[in-house]
Amino acid sequence: MRQELNLLPFFISIDKQKLEDMMKLKLLFTVLFLSFLANTKAQNLYFPPVVGSTWDTLSPTSLNWCPARIDSLYNFLDTNNTKAFIILKDGKIVLEKYFGTQTQTSSWYWASAGKTLTSFMVGIAQQEGHLSISDTTSQYLGQGWTSCTPAQEQKITIRHELTMTTGLDDGVPNEGCMQDTCLIYKSDAGTRWAYHNAPYTLLDSVIYYSTGLTLNTYMNQKLKQPIGMTGTFSYVDNNNVFFSTARSMARFGLLILNKGKWNNTPVMTDTSYYKSMVNTSQSLNKSYGYLWWLNGKESYMIPNSQLVFPGKLLPNAPDDMIAAMGKNGQFLNIIPSQKIVMIRMGEAPDAADVPFLLNDQIWAHLNALPCAVTAAKPVQSKPKVMVYPNPAADFLTVKSDKNLQKIEIWSIDGKIMQSLQVADQQEININTNKLKTGLYLLKITDVNGGLVVQKIEKQ
Repeated sequence: MRQELNLLPFFISIDKQKLEDMMKLKLLFTVLFLSFLANTKAQNLYFPPVVGSTWDTLSPTSLNWCPARIDSLYNFLDTNNTKAFIILKDGKIVLEKYFGTQTQTSSWYWASAGKTLTSFMVGIAQQEGHLSISDTTSQYLGQGWTSCTPAQEQKITIRHELTMTTGLDDGVPNEGCMQDTCLIYKSDAGTRWAYHNAPYTLLDSVIYYSTGLTLNTYMNQKLKQPIGMTGTFSYVDNNNVFFSTARSMARFGLLILNKGKWNNTPVMTDTSYYKSMVNTSQSLNKSYGYLWWLNGKESYMIPNSQLVFPGKLLPNAPDDMIAAMGKNGQFLNIIPSQKIVMIRMGEAPDAADVPFLLNDQIWAHLNALPCAVTAAKPVQSKPKVMVYPNPAADFLTVKSDKNLQKIEIWSIDGKIMQSLQVADQQEININTNKLKTGLYLLKITDVNGGLVVQKIEKQ
């Protein structure tokens, strides 16, 4: 009898081998395809050469932006003391305008917008192993850098300095003073948000003692040279202020837009730090990351106040905007969803520490640029007010160019001390003789919803 040869195991073995080979090829193809998509996405952004002044442009007409509305935007910027204005789309310059004597090569100060540079450099120091943001500040500045008790001071970490939650008192006479006698306990670290310059500025020393390099030297090696950026930090009174051209600010914005990579060259590789830097960093002020302002959150706080305002920071700006903002209207706005970077440098449009309203008004004009938009969205301007005498003794006068609706006096710690309904008047006298000596916030609302918040002092 002929014996049948059973070839089934042989064929099963071949089929398994083929299946494994096919799976490996499929996996390899998937990896290559995803890599291709990532590179394609990165290549969609243009990066100017690191050396030289060459920078590709993109015509506004290619975005269907109306020339007349661009002129209207420029007129608004000019009347609000702007020095330089740039918009990048996909990395290319769409709009670039200088006013007065300012030019492409002129330097200007960043004010508090420069805080974001320090934030970025702390991240670089962490990725290089020089520090961890969970370290106590005392580890680098030594015990006794504040006038707190050792137990209170030991609770303050680098992360608290990055998030404005050190708990140190921002109500001291000079909130920029970095002497231990000026750094006074107010609350435990992490329990109070306050826009306080001194603890932030001391991050410069943290970088120095952890890396052995000054902030300028360290930034020159790790940030400025890799992206072709110029500029320098210089002390102005107690503040370490960055000065650069508008294009250098634009380069930094493009780097942040590309999540810390310049073209395909990584500058910040600590992706966890980057993500935390540009997202809500604590539960107190949801519109604040690591020294970056964030739009589109459910509430926000402002400098020199403990009030929590409902709604997003800039109603006219895109929800995913992250922003560097400084006194007198120094703005670096980054819109990841639209691949847009916007820069505004200039003089003060008003007396606010961080003029949020001006930034929002600029966005109202930007939203109206496309010709497809039938009518420009009206800019909600705030009332122009005069408040005097300030400091006040027994009374305070508020005069406005608009009919007022409501005036409130708030204590610095967020309590309403007085609330007045105003019957469409443009001038009103307020009795202040029952207020205790100290600083207060005057919240003025007109009949159209325009809002001004101004600091006053009661003698």
